[in-house]
Amino acid sequence: MLNSTLLELAGALEAKKVSSVELTRQFLGRIQRLNGELNAFITVDPERSLADARRADERRAGKGNEGSMGALTGIPIAFKDIYCTKGQRTTCGSRMLADFVSPYDAHVVEQFDKAGAVSLGKCNMDEFAMGSSNESSHFGPVRNPWDRKRVPGGSSGGSAAAVAARMAAGALGTDTGGSTRQPAAFSGVCGLRPTYGLVSRYGLVAFASSLDQAGPIARTAADIAALLEVMAGFDERDSTSVQRAKEKYSLQVDLQGLRIGLPKEYFAEGLEPAVRKAVEAAVAWFGSQGAKVVEIELPHTRVGIAAYYVIAPAEASSNLSRFDGVRYGHRASEYHDLVDMYCRTRAEGFGAEVKRRILVGTYVLSHGYYDAYYLHAQKIRRLIARDFARGFEKCDVILGPTAPTTAFELGANNEDPVQMYLGDIFTIPASLAGLPALSVPCGFDAKGLPVGLQLTGPHFSEARLLAAAHRYQQATDWHARVPKETPL
Repeated sequence: MLNSTLLELAGALEAKKVSSVELTRQFLGRIQRLNGELNAFITVDPERSLADARRADERRAGKGNEGSMGALTGIPIAFKDIYCTKGQRTTCGSRMLADFVSPYDAHVVEQFDKAGAVSLGKCNMDEFAMGSSNESSHFGPVRNPWDRKRVPGGSSGGSAAAVAARMAAGALGTDTGGSTRQPAAFSGVCGLRPTYGLVSRYGLVAFASSLDQAGPIARTAADIAALLEVMAGFDERDSTSVQRAKEKYSLQVDLQGLRIGLPKEYFAEGLEPAVRKAVEAAVAWFGSQGAKVVEIELPHTRVGIAAYYVIAPAEASSNLSRFDGVRYGHRASEYHDLVDMYCRTRAEGFGAEVKRRILVGTYVLSHGYYDAYYLHAQKIRRLIARDFARGFEKCDVILGPTAPTTAFELGANNEDPVQMYLGDIFTIPASLAGLPALSVPCGFDAKGLPVGLQLTGPHFSEARLLAAAHRYQQATDWHARVPKETPL
């Protein structure tokens, strides 16, 4: 049962082949067996999960009065520990919030609660979503289910590892510069970054407000569609939320004549041969189905990393100023005065990567450097958006690798942050442009590590991306493989 997709489990619940309580117990048992090795979850509350499951079973039996029944009623899912959850710890993977219990639910959490989904707990993550390997967490690194000596990707590494290891039917992550897509690629699952503004950020602890977006992680594009239907929608509490009607994702697309854009910049130096081979094979499959493959140019891709690592730290330095030990979160136990309390609290509460980004962000916003760095980075951001707009004049969907490599070993890039940042070279441009982008499994390298294929589309083209990926997954079985180190 645990090897079933989210929608297959929904079908089993509908047919009364299993109850939500039984299903939840199976997932909780697997979490108990594997979490000590993978470290994918920070907080698990079995009593709370089983209470959710009992309510879901009552709703399916027509006894509950909490709302209408849907596909996700009774489905066990997990949340990245950056979503506020009422009465439960929300740590953001940081010592600063290690004991913080949220007094309210994030909008996304509310939506899944209304849908009757079961919360299995909160997943590990890079501290305040700052990282590409899930090694910066105060609670220790997450390990890749395919090879425990390697990273699962980040910052939503716990969510991706949980889904890959069949510890959850689906999970919620966030994507600022690639944090749902890159871990999905490294862990052999699907991860979507929706169009900026499609999903409310209310109750999502902010890293970089103009870039952060909630995103689903699951084994298949069809499962992603089911999760997105619950998540998406206008929320007046988020000033960046887009007011548009909820969409039903039909997963229907005619590949005949679909224009596939291949950016030459995505197939240049630095791309591992195994990744190139797997992505090219996927592109060839689309071509065999009648899609028209055209070469396009995204000339500012090479400066996307630099622009992102000015803009995101600048916004982070502002957003994280609220963590000062005064109202909530960690506070230093010994200090001489108010300023000393601020300094000691933040020095103790934040990890090295978060401190690095706060310092960078404060510097680029400082007097005399704002124009030279931050303003210039925003101009580059506009050029990147213009590159995509011109590209979509020639194609409907852009295909390429999600990451230039497969999962690297734990600790491999810890002494070289620039090398770590370069791993996001293909995911960052869509984030800067606010575009939807989806990573799906497209093969394995010689070490047995998953490779991710990234599909990027114009604003609000999630339906087309998901449908194209669904057609691809119907013809391949990469998403069905079970990690060798976490057999069922």
